[in-house]
Parts: sequence; structure tokens; C-alpha cells
Amino acid sequence: MSDAAVQTAEIIDTPLRDALSERYLSYALSTIMHRALPDVRDGLKPVHRRLLYAMRQLKLDPDSGFKKSARVVGDVIGKFHPHGDQAVYDALVRLAQAFSVRYPLIDGQGNFGNIDGDNAAAMRYTESRLTEVAQALLDGIDEDAVDFRETYDGEEEEPIVLPGAFPNLLANGATGIAVGMATSIPPHNAAELCSAALHLVKHPNAGIEKLMSFVQGPDFPTGGVIIETAQSMAEAYATGRGGFRVRARWETEQTGRGGYQVVVTEIPYQVQKAKLIERIAELIAARKLPLLGDIRDESAEDVRIVLEPRSRSVEAELLMEQMFRTTDLESRIALNLNVLDADNTPRVMSLREALLAFLDHRKQVLQRRSRFRLNKIENRLEVLAGYIVAFLNLDEVIRIIREEDEPKHELMQTFDLTPLQADAILDMRLRSLRKLEEMELRREHARLSEERDGLTQLLQSEDLQWERISEQLRHTRDQFGPKTPLGKRRTLFADAPAVSEMPIEAMVEKEPITVICSEKGWVRAMKGHISPDTDIKYKDGDRGAYWLHAETTDKLLVFGTNGRFYTLGCDKLPGGRGHGEPIRLMIDLGNESDIAALFVHQPDSILLVAASDGRGFLVKEDDVVAATRTGKQVLNLAGGAEAVLCREADGDLVAVIGENRKLLIFARDELPEMTRGRGVFLQRYKDGGLSDARLFHSGEGLSWQDRAGRVHQQDDYREWQGKRAQAGRAAPRGFPRNNKFS
Repeated sequence: MSDAAVQTAEIIDTPLRDALSERYLSYALSTIMHRALPDVRDGLKPVHRRLLYAMRQLKLDPDSGFKKSARVVGDVIGKFHPHGDQAVYDALVRLAQAFSVRYPLIDGQGNFGNIDGDNAAAMRYTESRLTEVAQALLDGIDEDAVDFRETYDGEEEEPIVLPGAFPNLLANGATGIAVGMATSIPPHNAAELCSAALHLVKHPNAGIEKLMSFVQGPDFPTGGVIIETAQSMAEAYATGRGGFRVRARWETEQTGRGGYQVVVTEIPYQVQKAKLIERIAELIAARKLPLLGDIRDESAEDVRIVLEPRSRSVEAELLMEQMFRTTDLESRIALNLNVLDADNTPRVMSLREALLAFLDHRKQVLQRRSRFRLNKIENRLEVLAGYIVAFLNLDEVIRIIREEDEPKHELMQTFDLTPLQADAILDMRLRSLRKLEEMELRREHARLSEERDGLTQLLQSEDLQWERISEQLRHTRDQFGPKTPLGKRRTLFADAPAVSEMPIEAMVEKEPITVICSEKGWVRAMKGHISPDTDIKYKDGDRGAYWLHAETTDKLLVFGTNGRFYTLGCDKLPGGRGHGEPIRLMIDLGNESDIAALFVHQPDSILLVAASDGRGFLVKEDDVVAATRTGKQVLNLAGGAEAVLCREADGDLVAVIGENRKLLIFARDELPEMTRGRGVFLQRYKDGGLSDARLFHSGEGLSWQDRAGRVHQQDDYREWQGKRAQAGRAAPRGFPRNNKFS
């Protein structure tokens, strides 16, 4: 059969859908198991595990010298991890960064980056070795503590998991994004984890509340203050999902003459200091931080960010509350305890389940190391027994070795020895044939026999095993305890802020401004209260529409022809230079809608809103304030009608005029007060629609203003009085031709 025929015979027809599904599933499983999710037992991903194992093979112990990182990366990608060298080096760098990893696994020498976000130097310049923590993770790996598998090329072996005498998963945390799932585990304090594990050894059914008496919460390498409630943290640890609010740590320094400055000494975890300061400087320039005057970075090895308030009268607590709400000085760290269990199955674990998985792994490691040591002792005792026989019959042993053709067989026959014992005697050096050596052999035999008996009892008793594991945990707790610089808790706790929303007046410095908005919707805020007679320039083809005196602490209400109200903070309006900015960029007002009214919010006021079809109602001004860009729908529209009117409802009579120049006056009591809806008919029309409406007091008479600015008064208005929803009568002589009261 030809090669072409063979190749044709091997082709298998498969539907494209099945082929894609099978291959995508393989890719997803590979990403989950070999790249993104850590193992619950040692808390490591494959690349980190291979890094540590390769460095151990290079004998880069904590007490040895450093080696170039390029040498380490070369061994890793050549023997274990056939991926890009930069990806491996990035993983190495992160394990050496004290600001990224709570307990660094690699001791780096050289430029390994900084908290500002600067990259590490090239791998040919930096050097590295293992730390004591990494040494604890690898402890016992040569004693059959874990299973090994072949490397990708089949030439060597690599560990499937490390022995893990250190609770690395929760102590250092992990982050990763797989296919369809992700993991996010913040770092914790190792001593607290060991204490919780010790409690679980005695009380395996302990609840989250009890475990949290040991594990207070995350312990970030960059410190900070956690302000999450205890109830929220307990729920997160119980379900394996949640989050923690972390704030920067700060203090005040007096600068003399009643002034002060705020000094930030710790920033939230994974926040780059340089980008944080750059962002705050941008907010200052954009007038988004009215309480802050300036920011300086005086950091050296420690973080020192200086914040200067705009005035000495600003309280430090209010200033920092504004900073926390506006900048990354407060961030939320997610908890998603999604890991691979001992069966390589991804699942979300609770705090208790993760600690129990760690303890189960330690138990298996202890049993395997004990069996390995027991086998070594048995072999050594067998050899020692042969040595002792040789010393007791030294002359006969020498004769057999000198005279017999097959001394090994003769020794086995004469002294009833095993092949291992006979080989050991034949390999014995002449210098060992001393009386002192015989005594040493007997002492070693007695010592190993005692150790063998102890290991046998250990393997037969589960209580002894847990006692031994407890000793190891106590040793780890002491080695990385709170009395050590590495083990001391860095992240503190504080109560969550009691006030969820701060008043704008407390956040914004009060200054007079003049809000100017053009007909085409370009808005700006000029400093001070400017007279309307001031010459103001607009874009070509545009002209002024609204001129409002306000304060920076005020809110600006925008009523659109779509019946929605929008809210803008006057402190967030663009400055008076230029022509301003389109108001549509600040609120979600569509191009098909226009501004029907724009005014400064007056709390406790009542508004009259109406549509072009003559429908309307009264609404409290406090009820129309919107919290989002999308605004709040207040006046519902139908039949192609548009919102055309929004006025302050000050008076006991309502005057309505339509496009047909018919005027109707009726009592305010006939209008309902609503929060949302179409309302009721103010006036009915055969042709056209509503043009304008206003409220006035019955004792003052009806007034209007012409285009020249002159005010006209109609004291006797009984001719136009009626009931709501009537057609009305022709407007009085002299009423403006535009059918507007003002």
C-alpha cells in the first residue's frame, strides 16, 4: 500500500462542532489545571513549583550563594517548563518582591522592581536563591514525601506537589484567570493560620466564628487598614467568596501656625504608587478634589505620600474620607477561594476546608516520610547486624576473604548472612577493623532500633501522627511568628465608616459661581456672581439660554424634553475658560431630546411640570434629584408629546396659556402632587398645545414680562378663572406674542 493510501486510511470524518468542542475542552482543562489555579496542598501553580524545584537542584539554599536568574530560568524552561523565558522570569520576579508576596519564596539580589510599578532588571543582571519559606515547602522532597511524574520530554522527573510544611496557599495567596473560572486569594498571616490549623487538629468540626478568632483576616505585604465588618468577613470565609475593603494608613503632622499635612505611610495591596499619585494630581487639576491643595511623594525605602489640605480649616478626617471615596487609597480585594483539590478537581472552598486540606496533605507527607525513613533504618540495621557478625568472627572472615574463591557465597553459608550483609562486609575498609568501630556500630544499632520502634508506633497511631503534625505547626508558627520581622502582622483593622454618604458641603469648598448654558447645551461655570450684562462669547451660531447664580456646593437640575430630570454637581462643571463643554457629555441626554429647564436645586421646594399635550402635576423637588447619569423619569409622555415646562410652584392659583393664546386660571388645589406619572390635563386644546404656565398668589394679581423687560400687571383676572382642563379665554390685550409669561 502506498504512503498516500495509508494517509487516506487514517483520516477520520468528524463534525466540526464536535472537533471544536473537544479541542476547546482540552484547552480549558489544561488552562485550569496547569496554569491558572493553585493546588490547595502547597498553594503553588506549576510554574512556581518548577521554579522552586529547579533552584533546589541547583543547590540555591538560603545559606548558599546567589546564582544569575538567567541560569535558573534556563534550567526551568529546559527541563520542566517549555514556555517563554520572560513568562518564567516574571513569575520568579514576583516571588521575590516583598511588596507582592507576603512571604517571599525567592531571595533576590539586584533590581527586582518596586512598588511604583517599575519593571525588574533583565534576568542576566539579577541573582536569586531560595528563602527559608521555600525551604520549608521543599522539606522532605527527597524522602518519598510526594509523587513525581515525567517531565515534558521524559528525560527527568518533577514533583506533582511539594511537601508543603508552610501554609502557602492562604499565607501568600494567589490570583489567576482560567477558562470560565478565576481565583483570587488574598495573603494571610502564617502564624494565625498555624494557630487555626492547630485548633482544627483537636476540633475538626470547628466553625468559622471560632477559626476567625485565630485568623483575623487578610494580612497584606503592604499593610493598610481593613474596614470590612466582622459579619461580612465571616460570610466570605464560610462561602469562599466575598471581598475586603482596604484603606491606606495615614497620620497627621503639624506644620506650625495651626496648619497640618497628612502623611500616607501604607497604601492598599497591588496599588502602584506612581500611578496613584499621578491620578490624584489629575483630579486636583480637574477640581475633583476641592479639599486637597497639593500632593508630594517623599518616599525613600518606605512609603511617604504627603497630602496638603487646601486650607487649615479643613478637617483631616473629611479630607481623607474624600480621598478614600475618590481615589485608590481605598480598594476592594476580592476573595474567590477557587483551587484544585487533592484529586485535581477545581472547586471553591471555605477557610475551614482549605485548612483541612492542608492538614490532610501534611498527614500523608508524614506517613510517606516515616515509611521511607523506616525502610532506610531497616536496611541499615541489616547491614549493621552483618558488621557485628564480622567483628565477632573477624579471623574467620579474613580467612574466607583471603582463601576462598567465592567469599560472598562462603560468608553467607558460614554465618547465615543475607546478600546485602555479605556485600557490605566485602566492601568494608581495613581501617574499620578497630575495636572502637565495633563499639560505635553497637551504639548505632541500638539508636536506630529505638528510632525504628518509634516510627512503627507512629505509623500505627493516628493520635501520634497528629501530635507530630502539631509539633511541626508549632515550629512553623515560632519560625514565622509575630515576634519575627517577617511574621509580624502588617494589616490592621478598623470599624467601617458610619456615614455612607457625606454631604457635599463637607466635601466641597463653598465658592460663588455663575452657571452659563447656551441654547446648544454648552455649559460652563464662571467664578463669582457675574451680571447678565457681562459680555460673554459663544460658539458661532450659538447664544445664551440660561444664566444662574449658584455656589460650588449646589446641585444643578436639568429637565429634559424626554420628561427626565438629571443632576449635576456645580463643583464638577467645567471652568469658564473657552466655551465650556457639552452638557450631553455629563448626562445621558439623547440627541433626540433637548433641555426644557435648567435651574439650581432648592430643597423642600415644589415644582410644576407639564407636557406639550397640556398634562402635568406637582412634584417635590427633592424627589427629582437623580443619583446617576441616566437621570430619573418623572413626567411620562405619550402620543408624541414633549416635556415643555418646569416652574417653581409658589402660589395658590395656576395660570396656563396655550399656543392658541387662550388663558385659563384655576386653583392650585385642583392639581395632584405626584412623584411620577402623566398627570392631569391643565388645559384642553383643539389646535396646538401648552405654551407656558405659572403659579401666582391671588392677592398679588397676574403679571407677565414683555420682550423689552417691562412688567405688566392684571389685577382683575376673574374673566379667565375657571376649572382645570377647560379651554380658557383669549389672553388679555398686551400679552406677549410668544405666549410666554417671561
